[in-house]
Amino acid sequence: MESVIKINPGATKWDIRQKIWDYIEEKNLANFPRPVHNRIPNFKGANQACNRLTELPEFKSSQTVKVNPDRPQQQARIVTLEARKTLLVPTPRLRSGLFNKITPPPGANKEQLRVCASAQGVKDFSVPVDLDSKVKVDLVVVGSVAVSEKGLRIGKGEGFADMEYGMMASMGAVNESTVVVTVVHDCQVVDISEDLMGSHDLTVDYILTPTRVIKTDCQVPKPQGIIWIKLDAEKLEKIPILKKLRALEEKAGKDVTLGAAPAAAEPAVQASQPKRQTRRRPRQNAQQDAGGESRQEPQQERRAETEQKARQRPARERKESRGDGKGANEGEGRKTVRDKSKGNSREQAPQEGGGEAASQQKLPVSVTTVYLGGIPAGLRVSELKTALREREVVPLRLTWHGAQRRAFLDYSDPQGADQALEALQGLSLNGQSLQAELAKSQRGARKPGPSHKRPRPPTAPKSKDAPADSQSDAAEKTEE
Repeated sequence: MESVIKINPGATKWDIRQKIWDYIEEKNLANFPRPVHNRIPNFKGANQACNRLTELPEFKSSQTVKVNPDRPQQQARIVTLEARKTLLVPTPRLRSGLFNKITPPPGANKEQLRVCASAQGVKDFSVPVDLDSKVKVDLVVVGSVAVSEKGLRIGKGEGFADMEYGMMASMGAVNESTVVVTVVHDCQVVDISEDLMGSHDLTVDYILTPTRVIKTDCQVPKPQGIIWIKLDAEKLEKIPILKKLRALEEKAGKDVTLGAAPAAAEPAVQASQPKRQTRRRPRQNAQQDAGGESRQEPQQERRAETEQKARQRPARERKESRGDGKGANEGEGRKTVRDKSKGNSREQAPQEGGGEAASQQKLPVSVTTVYLGGIPAGLRVSELKTALREREVVPLRLTWHGAQRRAFLDYSDPQGADQALEALQGLSLNGQSLQAELAKSQRGARKPGPSHKRPRPPTAPKSKDAPADSQSDAAEKTEE
């Protein structure tokens, strides 16, 4: 099948990533979180692609499956748990260990398994699996930014999937017979030159898309362990589990020599150059090592992508990030604005995706708003957000009116709002049913179609002095 995205000869990994991210955004092929740049894209149709996992004979015969923690692979985690297999999920960005083994409650039903497969469930229903654990992984599921029909894979550039596989190989959890599967949108299947691949790059045996299953018959070997010369001391400091593995391999007599950190420019040179030049993406180094691999990977490319991420973020966020050094890892990506006169608050939706870096995004010019009423007294906004995540209807922004027992959910388009309305029907929290419908300001512009409105519970007659509904509704939304 011919690729819809044409890759120019001589394109670098970064060029390919950028072209795919741009295409997915331009064609509106992604779900929340957006934009997809610098992420494993949460593409539309991800659930259908993940469901194809059950068709693979290697999945049917497997006992232990490792699935990455990103949002587009959530359905793969769900079907793994539903098949009563052991599910391993890497610790996001390998911050606190290697794996989490998901342990659902005894006799868990499908809804409980869905919770266990979510980002929050990985935190609440798991036990750590360390390097010295005797575990054998039969099947590995990873995300990708790009992949070729020959099995060559490109991630988002930080190398976590490659390192996870290398560590599994070092601990004996995987071998040459372990099957690797990736789940992507059809547009992410492109032509990739084998010259771009290094010995540290993970290849795949199957590609699952919303429309097909591709068996790659890839002949390029997978990593047999961590290639230490491709890492530097800075990377090691950020990932404690790597330091532990290096100590173990050094004790066993293996060569664990690290590579040099990217050389910084001389201060005098930096001072004489305009700032824009210091943020320019470096081109691929023509010098290659004896194995024919570019020395840009992974050090120079990592630095280029860090600079690109800085350019992607809004200027206001870049300014705030220079404060105390705390960032997305501490949950700082969430922005809260409070209305002092009412005690209400508006929160930009938290970003999921496990290891994906949180980045603040601007709301679209036009949004579709869903009204959520009948919220039980005493319910916390965190409990509502958990319920929204479980039903996969996380909004672009949530406006919380807890005292008035209501909330407003903003979605980027009417289709997203319709999906939310359908998913929220029958939602009950703390024994009380919630009421979901389009906000009053949206109803006049709604196209003909099935109504998701539920009858409001009877209320006491309004006094003559009470403001009209339309006025009240407008007042609630003034903070936007």
